[in-house]
Amino acid sequence: MDRPVAPEENEGSPIPTDDRSDRWRAAKYTSPFVALGIMNVALVLGWGLEPLWVFAMLPPILFISVLTWVAFKSGFVTDREDY
Repeated sequence: MDRPVAPEENEGSPIPTDDRSDRWRAAKYTSPFVALGIMNVALVLGWGLEPLWVFAMLPPILFISVLTWVAFKSGFVTDREDY
């Protein structure tokens, strides 16, 4: 049985190198979603609803925002060649 060999650094490794990861672009594209989520939470609190609704709404907003940040940072969104 052959043992799997890790690819070299420039051979399309799934782990992004420093030049491929772009944290600034990820933050720039994710920040509108975070802002909309926070404004939604503020609107719900402004309407006078129970603060418990904020705890129900905030985790999905934060989870999706972190997921989009990781997708943009790692290049998953733009580096796909097999579509």
